[in-house]
Formats: sequence, structure tokens, C-alpha cells
Amino acid sequence: MNGMIQDPDWPLYGMADDARPALRAALLDGPAALATIVALGDGGPRPVGTQMVFGKNSLSGFLSGGCIEADVEVHARACLADGRPRRLVYGEGSPWPDIRLLCGARIEILVERITPDDAAAQTLLRLGDARLPAFWVSDGAKRQCQEEPMVPWTGAFERAYDPTPRLVVLGGDPTALAVASLGAQSGFETFLIRPKGPTTPPPLAGVAYSRAEAGPALAALGLDPWTAVAICGHDLELDHAALLAALPSSAPYVGLLGARRRLGERIARLKAAGLTDRDLAKLRAPIGLDLGGKAPFEVAVAVIGEIMAARHGQPALQRRVVEA
Repeated sequence: MNGMIQDPDWPLYGMADDARPALRAALLDGPAALATIVALGDGGPRPVGTQMVFGKNSLSGFLSGGCIEADVEVHARACLADGRPRRLVYGEGSPWPDIRLLCGARIEILVERITPDDAAAQTLLRLGDARLPAFWVSDGAKRQCQEEPMVPWTGAFERAYDPTPRLVVLGGDPTALAVASLGAQSGFETFLIRPKGPTTPPPLAGVAYSRAEAGPALAALGLDPWTAVAICGHDLELDHAALLAALPSSAPYVGLLGARRRLGERIARLKAAGLTDRDLAKLRAPIGLDLGGKAPFEVAVAVIGEIMAARHGQPALQRRVVEA
């Protein structure tokens, strides 16, 4: 079919989980097709709400790990051509029994054509830029988007979007660099703060850099409920200033790198500065999951893993780690 994109040897297009940047880029070239998993039966490799974007010369995301993507693209290109939405079913009840799902799941997908002037799409991107949640409701032919949840009409599906997760790392040693680098690779909007650090930014892709003092730098960023703070300063004064700014904020995760034996005096100093038990309850120290490793990227894996677990509400990891 005309417009089909030849599959690359390595599907890097599937590494981006948030469809909004791809949708924005695709709409610059004209209409785009948005494919969304709207229902699942018997599990599946990707959850309900997972999306792919098909632009004029682009594609992004993945829905099944390779079982159905090529066929979904055929229908997405047809949707772009005629504007009619599609409801696709794979697995049990599918009209295409030759397309087998190795996981044994049933996947239902809505494919819809989005034009550059689509009001719902413009609202979705605007709310994302403003770091506000968004709720998208669509049946393929009619769609709405707003900041508050809606009651979907018959045949429509609601998909909630959070702002892009952010990671703020304080420090400049190899561990701080590893945490920032892995955070950027993991899809976080990542910032590295090193007060009075080198004028040249670190050679890390996707990492913004600030030389400002910890308090003003964190205040300038604005720590919201979708921001995690990893304090890896190895400097008592830097760490203290960062904790004073981060712990009372809306950031749900604040982690501190350092020896457990020093925690008591650090906490006492924070309390003396006016922080409450409620502020201190969010502190995770020592930072990261206990994976046993101490090398920079081993610590980075532990930190990013803990941030992700906290974000997804894993109950075993919702622990008070500070012991005053």
C-alpha cells in the first residue's frame, strides 16, 4: 500500500512510550493516524491505552512486540487515505486468524485520523506543554480533550495522560552522571544541577544543565507531582540545601545518596530548619532499590527502578526508608 514505511532492522521507533511528541511531529507534515489499544482479553504485552502514531513519513510506538504492528500500519494508512476510523480485533474473534498472538491475548485497537487543526489534539498538546493532566475521549469519529475526567459516551474510550515525568539530579560525580544519563534514556525529562560547576555542560544526550545553587535551581524548575529528585552531591551543604527545597515541594520522590550512619544527624538538621515529619516521610535514603551494586550504573539502575516503582504504586516499595 502506498505510504507504507519499510521496517528498519532495529525498531527504535518503539522505544518511545509517550505518543504525544510523535503526534506533534507527525501533524507538522499533515494528518496522522493514532492507533490505541482500547480493550484487552487474557492479558497482553502492552496495557490498555498504549498507542502508535503513523505520520506521512513516520511511525512511533509499539502495540504487541511485533505480532500485529505491520497489519495495524496497513489499516492506519487506509484510515489516513479515507478518514474512516477502524476497530481492529486480533486474537479471539479476529477476522484475521492467520495473525497469531504468541501471548494468546485478545487485543482491540481503535485507529483514528487526526488532522493538524483537530481541536482535541491541540488541547492535548497544549496541556502537555503546561505540565497538566489531560483526558482524551474518542470513538474515532468524535473526540474531546480536557484537563478534567469525562464520562465517555457510548462507543467512546477515555485515555488519561500525565505530564511527562521529570528527573532532577544534583551532583557532578560519575554516579550523578550515570543517574542522569539513564533517566534521559528511560524517557524522563532530565535536568542535572551542579552548583558552580563547569561552564561546559556534560556530554549527556537529553540532559539539561544548570550551574545555579540548589535552592534557586529547584525553585526555577518548579517541583510538581510528576517530578523526582535524586540528590547525589556528596556534599553536606549541597545536599542540605537541595533537601530543604525538595522535601516540602510537590515532588513525590526525593532520594538521597549517602551512608545510612549519617542519616540521623542530617534529619536532625532538617528538623531544626523547620521541616516536618510529613516532609521527611517522602525521603528515600539511602537512595535506590537495594540491588547490592555500588558502581555508578548499578546505582543508577537502582535509582531509576525505585522512581518507576514509586510512580506506578508498587506497594512493596512504598516504604518509609528514613529512620531518625
